[in-house]
Amino acid sequence: MDVGIGQKATRRLVVTAEMVAAYAEITRDYNPLHFDPEFAGRTRFKRLMAQGGITTGLLHALVPMDMPGPGSVFVSQEWHFPRPVYIGDSITAEATVTSVDGERGRATMEFIVTNQSGEEVLRGSASVFQARPRG
Repeated sequence: MDVGIGQKATRRLVVTAEMVAAYAEITRDYNPLHFDPEFAGRTRFKRLMAQGGITTGLLHALVPMDMPGPGSVFVSQEWHFPRPVYIGDSITAEATVTSVDGERGRATMEFIVTNQSGEEVLRGSASVFQARPRG
């Protein structure tokens, strides 16, 4: 595994209504909180929000594309969502390696995702495995 304890990586994304629609098409998550402005306006969220999977999807891109890199997959995850992500938000994910088991090709990482105002929208940790091609 080509990472060390304390190593960091970041990835950003602007959440669009098109992403919310595409995610719903894949998952069938048509919760009115994502599509019905009148419904969402009557809730504590006040406006349309993105599915949590879009936020975690940013992490699912960061791990194999940025750190640890190609061949990396999640083994376990624990996420907390202290605030919603709204359509139009710019979110930034930061990952930090907290432990490495090079012999097993595993690392533990902590994640924080913030919005454009610096507010935390996700906090969590995960174990990742990095597969290596043989030969």
